[in-house]
This record gives sequence, structure tokens and C-alpha cells, in this order.
Amino acid sequence: MAKQQWKPGNMLYPLPVVMVSVRDGEGKDNIITVAWAGTVCTNPPMVSISVRPERYSYHMLKESGEFVINLTTEELCRAADYCGVKSGRDVDKFRELGLKKEEASVVGAPMIGQSPVNIECRVTKVEELGSHHMFLARVEAVHADEAWMDEKGRFDLNKSLPVAYSHGEYYGLGRKLGTFGFSVRRKTAASAKGKKRTKKGTVRKNDGK
Repeated sequence: MAKQQWKPGNMLYPLPVVMVSVRDGEGKDNIITVAWAGTVCTNPPMVSISVRPERYSYHMLKESGEFVINLTTEELCRAADYCGVKSGRDVDKFRELGLKKEEASVVGAPMIGQSPVNIECRVTKVEELGSHHMFLARVEAVHADEAWMDEKGRFDLNKSLPVAYSHGEYYGLGRKLGTFGFSVRRKTAASAKGKKRTKKGTVRKNDGK
């Protein structure tokens, strides 16, 4: 099948949909929806978000150096879209959307109560890259909703029905295709022994090749 070559552009999809909450020096809060967000480092735990300087929340991020990443779900999809198209200059998004405001434990920015995971972040560096400025930040604390703990006490984010963003459209994640390492993991205890039974009832080893 033939492929078209396009001019350089951002085509790294799908992406997580996150709502970033911020607070300015006067105590005014806002929520901005960010698609350019990602993991940067495991140890120390670091993330990044990229924001256009003309966005209303940009000056809040620069002044405070703090923000909270709030993961979104199918239930929060409309709110996430709204926070991406409406400006905090014109509307109180917490109030308009009925989002519960909770105080973070480390940073000054608020958390969204309905979010399954809230990630408190403190900016360490700002890279002025072009259309977007990237805020590198260290993770200071993580809050996980106990509603999504399984029977063994493990957090199961997938049960909250998280949302992804792909080329201008929102999607639920759908069915699970595997877990990390499944491509090389031994299948089952029985198949791992690599044995087959012959017609005579004897056992012949299968080398798996």
C-alpha cells in the first residue's frame, strides 16, 4: 500500500487527555486541557506539559511554578473538552462544570476531585521551544482514588475508563490486548513445559522452535 509523504508535523497519536489545574498569586484558579503532556523520567519522577504562551493559564504556570495534572475519564470527557476551548478569562470552569475543588498536599494549585489520579508537580525548568513552551516538572505527590482499587488492594486505573486523544478526537481505550512483557512471557505452566503427548501415550519434549 502506497504512503503519502507530508510536511513535518505533530502526528504522535494517541495521547493522554489531561486537565491541568493552576492557581495564580492572587488565589484565582483555572483548568487548562493539555494534550502535549508526557513522562520524562522515572527517578526522579518527572513529567512535562507544553503550553502556548498566549493561553490564559500560561502566566499562572510561570508565576507559581506549580500545577496539578488530573487524569480524565469518559465521565470527564465533556469537561476536558470544555476546559480546552473556553478561557479562564471568561468563565470559572470549576463552577461552570460542577467540578469538585480539593486542596493539594504539597503544591498550591488545586486538584479536581472527580479525577481518578491527581499528580502534584513543581516546575524545574521552562524550555521556550517555539509555538509551545515546555514546562519540565518534578512530581511531588500522587493521589489515587480508592474507588478504583481492586479486591487485592491494587489500583486499577483502567476500570475508571480513561480517555485518549487522537488527531482531534476523543476515544475510550477499549479492550486490553496484553500486559507489559506479554510478548516474551511463558504462556502457562502446562505449555511452558513444552511437552506433547504422542498417540502411544508417551511424552515427547517440544523445543518450542
